[in-house]
Amino acid sequence: MLFRDSAAAVAAEILSGSLYFRLTEQFVHVHGHKPSPGEARSWERSIPVVANALNDAGLGQVEMLIEYGLPLTSKRADVVLAGKHPRTGEPSYVVVELKQWSQAAPDDEDPTLCLMDGYSRPKLNPIEQVRRYCRYLADFNGALSGRSERIHGVAYLHNATEFGVAGLAEAGEDQFGQLFSADRRGAFLDYLRAKLAPSSGASAADELLAGKTRPSLQLMDVAAEEVRERELFVLLDEQQVAYRTVIGAVERAKRSDHKEVVVVTGGPGTGKSVIALSLLGEMYRQGVPTLHATGSKSFTQTMRKVAGSRKREVQELFKYFNSFMTADKNSLDVLICDEAHRIRETSANRYTRAQHRTGKPQISELIDVARVPVFLLDEHQVVRPGEMGTVEEIRAAAAAKGLTCRVVPLDSQFRCGGSDAYLNWVVRLLGLEPGGPLAWEPDGKMHLMVADTPQEMEDFLEARRAEGYGARMSAGYCWKWTTRIVPGEPLPTDVVVGDWARPWNLAGDRSVDGAPPSWLWATDPAGFGQVGCVYTAQGFEYDWSGVILGPDLVWRTDRWVTVRAASKDPVFTKSTPDADVDRLIRNTYKVLLTRGMVGTVVHSTDAETRTRLRELAGALVAPVSV
Repeated sequence: MLFRDSAAAVAAEILSGSLYFRLTEQFVHVHGHKPSPGEARSWERSIPVVANALNDAGLGQVEMLIEYGLPLTSKRADVVLAGKHPRTGEPSYVVVELKQWSQAAPDDEDPTLCLMDGYSRPKLNPIEQVRRYCRYLADFNGALSGRSERIHGVAYLHNATEFGVAGLAEAGEDQFGQLFSADRRGAFLDYLRAKLAPSSGASAADELLAGKTRPSLQLMDVAAEEVRERELFVLLDEQQVAYRTVIGAVERAKRSDHKEVVVVTGGPGTGKSVIALSLLGEMYRQGVPTLHATGSKSFTQTMRKVAGSRKREVQELFKYFNSFMTADKNSLDVLICDEAHRIRETSANRYTRAQHRTGKPQISELIDVARVPVFLLDEHQVVRPGEMGTVEEIRAAAAAKGLTCRVVPLDSQFRCGGSDAYLNWVVRLLGLEPGGPLAWEPDGKMHLMVADTPQEMEDFLEARRAEGYGARMSAGYCWKWTTRIVPGEPLPTDVVVGDWARPWNLAGDRSVDGAPPSWLWATDPAGFGQVGCVYTAQGFEYDWSGVILGPDLVWRTDRWVTVRAASKDPVFTKSTPDADVDRLIRNTYKVLLTRGMVGTVVHSTDAETRTRLRELAGALVAPVSV
């Protein structure tokens, strides 16, 4: 939340000209960057509209929570109004989504989406947008748990006439989603009077802000129920646009001999895998021939185990990218390619039979096999040479086949406590975005600490596990990896830092000495005793993440230096260019540093790098006394 006060006080701040400076200052603190010109302009033009409406309705003491952050996500509601219900006296809340649009029309095929002049892609209907905000808050804020009657939602298009936006009501209106235009300002004031009393809303605002956040749904914990029984995740904004875009493509394919490609792109934690699983579940329950595929053995095997538990037909829904070399064209209605940045040049490997070594690009195989191939990817998570899943490559392959390719970008994220500031800190730290490293400013969403030794890191994480949190340690690929384990012998402690030594996660598919197989390292509690690598961590999340920066990436004076010789990753061959090695190592650490949901503890094996991390991150892990 950027600002909170009564409607009367907000109006006074606007009159004095100070509100926008305060909003901008708080925005920079929370998000780590300045608001966009469009965002600042919306504050200047939309916030006064709500403040004036409340004051004109005699509701000047109602509290306005401006840019209210939804729990565990970087998403924000424009304004949440807090007060008492005029009839019951109970806390009452109205979520207000503000739009400066002058006109918009519902999508012909899907009224939950809408079309606007000047926009190439559909947007979520604001009625549906605010409805999902209300559902999400009712699910995750303890002040509303079991009390969903307390919350209402409204989309106020204060620049629009009824003629310009009336069609949006085709999405349906209910408690969580109402629509008002400028022509209906009087009706909007009556609506506010019906939901909020002309008395102080301070205590109601306090209760909402103090509401305990329900723990986030972690994908692997609910995968089986999501696929086999019902929708559990509330998709927000562009997540729902992506979901509905795929559903629309599937419906068009059913009606005619139609084929099109959908690409969903976004950074870590933006909900790509949640969208993938939601789509798979919906298709499975409808009986639409659909498969889910990845290039990750760990992710696919885990999904088979948790989503397909005791149900073989569900296990068979999860495949690999190289599973379709001999498949017939359009033999599926939908193919959901998750972690599509891991697509390879071809599907052939050393085990491929000669007759199947056609040289056909893997992207072409994946497009050919389904009427609606869906690719979900993050180009900054390419960590191996030969991985080529990019928007540009997929678009080119679709164009070569004469197919429409729809791209939906995701910009909000649900990992790392929903902290935009933390993700910005990571990409700036690693030089993946311009501007240089930033000093970390705690934002109340994500914890960041530096450990002087890996033992301090492990002790701290063990203490968090004792409190009921999940935790894992991971590292850059800078130590040899013993893959052959002698039965009955202790696991080889390959990762050695000073007098601290721990084993890598297992390389095989079987549990050894109590340690889980490689594909379960991120989800089995017994995985904490081993150090994971990018190939077992990618695609997963856990509460607390401990990351060891190895000697392959060190800070020297004023910049990062990649030390190619320090990497033990066998995927780097003599033919791999230095520039690619540098990019892939930085991407590796981005993946590792963005696995945590609650906090990250980082340690570098290099003294100068540790000093720089202390300067940037601030908080140190205190040694655990024995």
